[in-house]
Amino acid sequence: MRHMSDREHRDYRGGNGTAFVWQSRSEADTARFAERLARLCGPGTVLALDGDLGAGKTRFAQAFASGLGVRDIVSSPTFTIIKEYEDGRLPFYHMDVYRISLEEADELGLEEYFEGNGVSLVEWASLIEPLLPPERLHIRLEVTGPTSRDVVAEPRGERYAAWCRELGMLPV
Repeated sequence: MRHMSDREHRDYRGGNGTAFVWQSRSEADTARFAERLARLCGPGTVLALDGDLGAGKTRFAQAFASGLGVRDIVSSPTFTIIKEYEDGRLPFYHMDVYRISLEEADELGLEEYFEGNGVSLVEWASLIEPLLPPERLHIRLEVTGPTSRDVVAEPRGERYAAWCRELGMLPV
């Protein structure tokens, strides 16, 4: 794991002006990061996950699920929209909203998942931004090389900012 120097700094600030970055050199690094993040989560956690096609969103979700103790095979919910896993320490709701409109997403009743006793991870979350709860951790996976990624987090709420600090992410 390598952190950015000041010379490598890029502006990742979101709408609230706060962002953190963690640099991964490999898929294994990214997976370990996702597992560590999962261990911090409690009921009602919402992770909004974005990144280009092939950035590793589903692989991130798989590692995250492993960190929650999910033993089932976690696959992309692209065509099913929501997959529920109940065998971890918390229920895990894996969502992929790439193929649906904002109106269709609104009809799914996502707030019931977001406000429930589980952990929600939404791939392509920026597509349904108005439906996301105000407190959440927004993560973007940015491709920096064949297997390297910048994991950019924009915490919305102090508990999520504290997690970023605990994970050793650098504020930018």
